[in-house]
Amino acid sequence: MYQYQSILNVEAIDKFYQTPEGKIAVVQSISFSINAGEIVAFLGPNGAGKTTCIKIIAGLIRPDHGSVNIAGRSPHSCYQALADVGAVLEGNRNIYWRLTVQENLDYFAVLRGVKSKAAKLRSQALLQRFDLLHKRHAQVQSLSRGMQQKVAIAMSLMHEPKLLLLDEPTLGLDVESAQAIKDLVKEIADEGRAVLLTTHQLDLAEAISHRVVIVNQGQVIRSGFTNDLIADSSTDIFQIDLETPLPKSKSENLQQYCFDDGMRLLVPGGMSKLYAVLHQLEPLPIISVCRADANLSDVFMKIIREERHRESV
Repeated sequence: MYQYQSILNVEAIDKFYQTPEGKIAVVQSISFSINAGEIVAFLGPNGAGKTTCIKIIAGLIRPDHGSVNIAGRSPHSCYQALADVGAVLEGNRNIYWRLTVQENLDYFAVLRGVKSKAAKLRSQALLQRFDLLHKRHAQVQSLSRGMQQKVAIAMSLMHEPKLLLLDEPTLGLDVESAQAIKDLVKEIADEGRAVLLTTHQLDLAEAISHRVVIVNQGQVIRSGFTNDLIADSSTDIFQIDLETPLPKSKSENLQQYCFDDGMRLLVPGGMSKLYAVLHQLEPLPIISVCRADANLSDVFMKIIREERHRESV
């Protein structure tokens, strides 16, 4: 990894929008950074401010306060900074379906100012690396979703950016294709690029991210190394397996304590919360109670639930 070199620095950015009800803060004092060779997962529920923040980083909108620097340059005052940014949008929205794979690569190389000779060499290398040489003259719309995603990533790398913005790169892919994309993203980071990943697929974020930034209501509510966040939560989450499905009445009463999946409950918060849930469950038959191995999904839900509870108090 290349953690000595910072590629993206987001410093205390704010964004407000005027509505008939008054001014609304969509992004509030968000700060984080990404180093070369690092994958950072940018997570949050719908409406948390992720999209606005990404648009600010990509230079599409200006923050009201704060700053963004990409390899030392601001995308809002120095358009050359955007030469260091590549983007892959959810649903392959950055590729032209009626063009061939090669035509897409050529077109986006021109848009990015890549000279003809360099573009030819670069596209050849990317097609070979992504196992797309045999499909170079095929229309994108005729390819599988996994191949389309490879094309989208290849296009984003044609100008050799230092920062790659990835939005739901494995959404809708089969297991084999999703694994191929995961491997590619890790390889791209290992080359020294910084990767900002936005996704609702928390298993993906857990598998490939080095760090996590979680936002809610336009603010960063937790950040840290992915493995550390999971390890910190693993000690205080319990799993309860029931013999019969949880009745709706009890499920509603238990929402403040745990997450239920019908016949399995996950209880964060240590022993005190566990005993509170067990008391609520009486007299339902219980098969087992044990410490659960936490994953990023558990951690995320716990953090969001705690934040919502804090806001309601």
